[in-house]
Amino acid sequence: MDFRSNIDTKKLPKHVAIIMDGNGRWAKKQGLMRVRGHEKGTKAVRETVESSAELGIENLTLYAFSTENWNRPKLEIQTLMRLLVSSLKDEIDTLQDNKIRLQAIGCIENLPTKAKKELREVIEKTADNSHMTLTLALSYGAREEMIQAVKQISQKVKNNIIDSETIDESTINNHLYTRNLPDVDMMIRTSGEQRISNFLLWQMAYAELYFTETLWPDFRKENLFEAIYEYQKRERRFGKTSEQL
Repeated sequence: MDFRSNIDTKKLPKHVAIIMDGNGRWAKKQGLMRVRGHEKGTKAVRETVESSAELGIENLTLYAFSTENWNRPKLEIQTLMRLLVSSLKDEIDTLQDNKIRLQAIGCIENLPTKAKKELREVIEKTADNSHMTLTLALSYGAREEMIQAVKQISQKVKNNIIDSETIDESTINNHLYTRNLPDVDMMIRTSGEQRISNFLLWQMAYAELYFTETLWPDFRKENLFEAIYEYQKRERRFGKTSEQL
């Protein structure tokens, strides 16, 4: 089936988030070291970003490195950081050609100096792009994000900047890493795992969840188009009945 031709570009999710899972398992199936799976996964990132921009998706967030990933073997972490730096250098032209703005969320200060430097440079160079916002979740954990938001709000209440009685959803939103992004409409996770894994917990309150058996290194534009097609077949009620829509 040609999923691309069946997608209604007027009903696209405004924000797609992806958990890029399965690099290690892909490598194991090929009889390779885990790091080779991460290297292969960069091609899937490039194709997914370009295809999202082609469709007209406004916001794409990729779970690139979680707070828990720091517990992985040192060699694997070093490889992931090296790939981050090399990918940023290699893909700057692609981002500019597609008018994609890059941003990052998470505990960025925990990244190696070289990775932080390259990341900041690409963020600055693409700041004026407006076709799509690509967000990399790096050293990111949703619970840590919420803890930081609570601390900031508490401090403002203490200093009489915020009245505790006026705290609402918008107050929380304005203190999250994603304050400039809309809620997630659709979350895609590859490799067959069916977990959210501490990713954008607040922002995915009403997201459509899509799980695929495809391992991330094998994920291509056809897989993305199929996911978007399935998303458009669902009825998003947000607590209402079908008759109210």
